[in-house]
Amino acid sequence: MSYFDVASAAPLHPVARQALQASLDEGWADPSRLYREGRRARLLLDAAREAAAEAVGCRADELVFTSSGTRAVHDGIAGALAGRRRAGKHLVVSAVEHSSVLHSAAAHESLGGSVTQVGVGREGGVRAEAFRAALREDTALACLQSANHEVGTEQPVAEVAEVCRAAGVPLFVDAAQSLAWGPVAGEWSMLAGSAHKWGGPAGVGLLVVRKGTRFAPQGAADERESGRAAGFENIPGIVAAAASLRAVRAQAAEEAARLKELTERIRARVPELVPDMEVVGDPVRRLPHLVTFSCLYVDGESLLHGLDRAGFSVSSGSSCTSSTLTPSHVLRAMGVVSEGNVRVSLPLGTEAAEVERFLEVLPGVVGQVREKLGAPVAGAEGTAEAVTVDALGMTCPQPVIDLGRAIGGVRVGGTVTVLADDEVAAVDIPAWCFTQGHEYVGAEPRPDGGMTYVVRKNCAGATTKEAAAAPTH
Repeated sequence: MSYFDVASAAPLHPVARQALQASLDEGWADPSRLYREGRRARLLLDAAREAAAEAVGCRADELVFTSSGTRAVHDGIAGALAGRRRAGKHLVVSAVEHSSVLHSAAAHESLGGSVTQVGVGREGGVRAEAFRAALREDTALACLQSANHEVGTEQPVAEVAEVCRAAGVPLFVDAAQSLAWGPVAGEWSMLAGSAHKWGGPAGVGLLVVRKGTRFAPQGAADERESGRAAGFENIPGIVAAAASLRAVRAQAAEEAARLKELTERIRARVPELVPDMEVVGDPVRRLPHLVTFSCLYVDGESLLHGLDRAGFSVSSGSSCTSSTLTPSHVLRAMGVVSEGNVRVSLPLGTEAAEVERFLEVLPGVVGQVREKLGAPVAGAEGTAEAVTVDALGMTCPQPVIDLGRAIGGVRVGGTVTVLADDEVAAVDIPAWCFTQGHEYVGAEPRPDGGMTYVVRKNCAGATTKEAAAAPTH
């Protein structure tokens, strides 16, 4: 079985396992006590803090350990907003932040605060100028991830940090996906990370608050971790987290170069092997181990199950693989197809042969799912002026599949009207038009709660690459 989902959780690093086992015997006591066992536990905790701070690029007294990366995000954002309450109650976030950041933003809004989301381009990156435009006199905090969790696009943190510094606004960085590869550049103010993303044990996060940043911990007071993270420290887990971070950093440059070559291979060959496939995310400014692509006319859950049966564990941003049945907010913000989405994130040590086998298996798995769903066949040229597709009550990708079938029955310049009430259609129909080279005319709400989508045919029988490059008439 090939595990290709380290963006969710990395396997426990051998160094982490060794450190965890050793510290279970040495680090079980209360590090706040002055007797021998307590002093020994304190030494382990202090050494882990020093090691983690060195890897992050901050002072040891600026870093505290939390019970998870999500906890670090929630506590960090809440503390920063409270510390800056006199400045205002406005929060700025990018539209593609991790859900933990967006949940914190929603909580802030529920308490009377205001939130501005900064949009991204089709490759998932923000622009520093867009952040500058979003800042206001009452902005208390800005948040920007170092790299996107779903598509791997690296964000211009240093540039945005400079914009925020000039405006007197602290910048909070979710660095969970990138810390394994190196420190985050720029004069950011706060940072969060999660050990299980880099091969440490689950249940350990870190929060950095740089000196000079106003911060007011929320909740009941606690004397541990500088008052910023309540509860007894998980010293064995913390020691293992710091040890594994140091270990992965030692091999980061070599592994980054090697894994980037493998993900470049996937980026280049998947569109050649599978028709109607779009690789998403920035092709240059991206994490070295992560690549994401979306397949038209594919049910994401069936695709992931098929790959699992073939021996590959991957992830997806498709709504049909989630409990909410709503499209990924990241893919929605980027304007790319959400159904049939596959995220491949390679662990350290992945062999080229594993990637080659994945590329051999993928076309067959996609083909089986498409055949089962009745995906359209490209090349049909019809004569109808207009066709209406009733996809009410159907879930994606079925409305897009029906649109793909219907477009072949109309002439160039003709229209297809799709009636659909699945929320995902609002994302995938415009994205389908972009990849196929047709014109998305627009959408209007229906009295029954659904939507009416109108698409104009611009070309006949084009492949995805040809259609995307074709001029509109």
